[in-house]
Amino acid sequence: MKTLAIDIGGTKLALALFEDGKIVQQARRPTDRERGPAYALPEIAAIAKQWSGFEACGVGFGGPVDFDNQRVALSTHAAGWDGFPLRDHLQAVLGVPVIIDNDANVAALGESRFGAGVGQLPMFYITVSTGVGGGLVLADGCVYRGANSWACEIGHLTIRPGGPECLCGARGCLERMCCGLWLERDHGQSPRALFEDAAFVERYVVDLALGVKAALMLLNPAVVVIGGGIAQAGDRLFVPLREELARQWPDWSGARTEVLQAALGEHSVLWGAYALTE
Repeated sequence: MKTLAIDIGGTKLALALFEDGKIVQQARRPTDRERGPAYALPEIAAIAKQWSGFEACGVGFGGPVDFDNQRVALSTHAAGWDGFPLRDHLQAVLGVPVIIDNDANVAALGESRFGAGVGQLPMFYITVSTGVGGGLVLADGCVYRGANSWACEIGHLTIRPGGPECLCGARGCLERMCCGLWLERDHGQSPRALFEDAAFVERYVVDLALGVKAALMLLNPAVVVIGGGIAQAGDRLFVPLREELARQWPDWSGARTEVLQAALGEHSVLWGAYALTE
């Protein structure tokens, strides 16, 4: 069986064709944030047309998704997506069953089944990329979505009261302090360049550790897995992050505090989108 997997993110549009549990085709395009679906959907259709024979499609979307109604809820990073009936549109274009979810939920599913979270459930996943999002996979292997699909929006926890304004309208959100979009705007350098500076990383991990600590305290997962573009910094990020988390962690808590880098790298969402269809 062939399955089409799609990752609609803040900086990239990625597609993969899975066959017998392996990626056999891949394509990647930059995201056009101003045009939103007017750009992304024709690109998806054009690529999919070249990959015939798939029987299902899974999608991870970079923003909140109304999972029950299979619609995009909104996007703070790209125009034109608010309320968009993405599942219905893709089914009409592709001619196969489609299922969509928030990209952090999808990446969490991918890492739990095929990556760093295998055998370590419940698992909390944090994506730190253009934005910051979270996903929780429970001990039974199911994604926790909450009462109406809005669970685990860790990016919009306030970690710096009175801090700079986030795109969501609040101040001092974890996303505002830690995501790639704001790092580049605030510092005038790419995250890749910033993470070459150990002094910058030492300051940066204080805020990220506050977010990780909140997830650990509230959810007590077996492990926290961090993915997304910024996680690609590897030990330059994870070594000081673990040290900072240990400094913040109270002596009285016996909760597990293991933090791992996503094992699937930039493909976490694609593997999760594949898993959505199973």
